[in-house]
Amino acid sequence: MNEKFSVPVHTAIIMDGNGRWAKKRGLKRTEGHKKGVEIVRRIVKASADYGMKFLTLYAFSTENWRRSKEEVNFLFHLFVTAINEYIPELKENKIKINFIGDPSPLPDFVKRSIQHAFNETAGNDRMILNIALDYGGRREIVQAVNKILSLGKKAKITEETFKNFLYTAGQPDPDLIIRTGGEKRLSNFLLYQSAYSELFFTDTLWPDFTEKEYLEILKDYSKRERRFGKAT
Repeated sequence: MNEKFSVPVHTAIIMDGNGRWAKKRGLKRTEGHKKGVEIVRRIVKASADYGMKFLTLYAFSTENWRRSKEEVNFLFHLFVTAINEYIPELKENKIKINFIGDPSPLPDFVKRSIQHAFNETAGNDRMILNIALDYGGRREIVQAVNKILSLGKKAKITEETFKNFLYTAGQPDPDLIIRTGGEKRLSNFLLYQSAYSELFFTDTLWPDFTEKEYLEILKDYSKRERRFGKAT
């Protein structure tokens, strides 16, 4: 990439549209999820190449448990297969993988895969890739409050100290949140962290999302004036 522009330190993406992509083509929803995994690999590498330090991908929400048992089971097996195949590429590109969400309801084989991927990439320092798995923004906030209460803290909690109890503790808030698939909402994603994130919505379904469109979105972000409540 020769063109110079300001890249977000932290970008988060709601990867929406796999099922609709498959339906438009007369395919099973599972085929859309398979195609979506291919796009993840391209976007992750592009993000690291652009100099991004944090990338967070919304992979499975607390609400996704409402889908059919067959689809949820497929998603978990696809996730494990993809992660295991992806570890060598992550190590080659010096990308550390991290998982945010509540792992307790996940199947044991998924938990083992998560721990293995985390251990294998722990020494990488070029970019952190957060995978939001069984993630819900409201639950994250409630769990943070319960952690604070369990510690019996009597000192005043500030916005900064509260962040230390979130899944993203120690990481900057996302500068940019992108949602594919045409919907224009956050869907319980990074509710606390997104207070001043720039938002970008595209009608492109996730399996059709390209590095070219991603680059155009990043360029659009670089032209925005982020005032954080201050006057121009």
